[in-house]
Amino acid sequence: MGVDTDTVVVTGLGATTPLGGDTASTWAAMLEGRSGIGPIEEEWAAGLPVRIAGRLAVEPATVLDRVQARRLDRCEQVALVAAREAWADAGSPDVDPERLAVVIGTGTGGALTMLGQDDVLEASGVRRVSPHTVPMLMANGPAAWVSIDLGARAGAHTPVSACASGAEAIATGLDLIRLGRADVVVAGGAEACIHPLPLAGFAQAQAHSTRNDEPARASRPFDVDRDGFVIGEGAAVVVLERGSFAAARSARAHAGLTGAAVTSDAHHITAAHTDGQIRAMRRALAVAGLSPLDIDLVHAHATSTPLGDLVEAGSIAEAIGTHPAVTATKSMTGHLFGAAGAVGALAAVLALRDGAVPATANLDALDPEVKLDVVAGAPRRGRHRAAVANAFGFGGHNVSLVFTAAL
Repeated sequence: MGVDTDTVVVTGLGATTPLGGDTASTWAAMLEGRSGIGPIEEEWAAGLPVRIAGRLAVEPATVLDRVQARRLDRCEQVALVAAREAWADAGSPDVDPERLAVVIGTGTGGALTMLGQDDVLEASGVRRVSPHTVPMLMANGPAAWVSIDLGARAGAHTPVSACASGAEAIATGLDLIRLGRADVVVAGGAEACIHPLPLAGFAQAQAHSTRNDEPARASRPFDVDRDGFVIGEGAAVVVLERGSFAAARSARAHAGLTGAAVTSDAHHITAAHTDGQIRAMRRALAVAGLSPLDIDLVHAHATSTPLGDLVEAGSIAEAIGTHPAVTATKSMTGHLFGAAGAVGALAAVLALRDGAVPATANLDALDPEVKLDVVAGAPRRGRHRAAVANAFGFGGHNVSLVFTAAL
């Protein structure tokens, strides 16, 4: 089957994050430079070296039907909340179900259910284990529930590529439309795994910040004093449409999705490598038919780890250059793992749409080895033509997306 070169546009946006329960509140907080990171108050965190996280601003169970919420893992809950908002924002397209697909990525899926039900099994025996355990813990649960909710019958896909999952979902959505397999794709990422085990594991790996006394200032991408990421939870979802389909129904486009690329490092299970990141950005630009000089903005993956930020900074400088404005919104949301790439994509789309680039919070002193124009202090106003949104994950997963301003 030949590739359809018809344009692909973003017509719907949805989110629930540590900054807000929807896209508007999340975006407003990003532009204000507010942090969604705070202390973990539960007793189980008392003995951990990490006691901070980016908790959801709005509990999904307060938005969803009560009975339904009880039968969904938290990861599935946030996916459904974000997808419903994105679908409504797109105007609830009247599309043949056979031409509607869903792609929701996640890094850990229903980790909270798996760990919680294992505790129930150990403490109370098999008869106390929930009969909903398997549908709640399976990684494809978020995509499955969104497809059921929307009646999507052109496929429900689940990329699981660590912290690149949400971005890979959007890249897959672009492919599905250009390959002629769908006219509309609901794509994004979801994650909810704030639990003692992941926190302990990341602390042992020295990947997580231990600034427990100042949580709002703990995530500091590109800052010389950064000491690791901060775990967060939430979801972001976009509605992608074939350009001709969107035009036929006079849909508003937030931006165009013109390029995407997925590469792998084949190098190390946790350490990033410039080669894979550079190839992802260059391939995405080639797919978009753009040159590095066409890119005005980069939403960096930038998790706030000492090594990871330097690797990405060098990759951006090599693949695109030092001229674009660079922003890193994990400084406010924390790191949402499988949802991170989708949140970054959403921020890039909104920056193009509104002519405002969020400042990277907590950037008091730029690491002298970072040779980029990182936006700090206040949002940068002005129109931008095109943006790259990066997402990289453990295992050597690299995804770059290219968005262009709507005409």
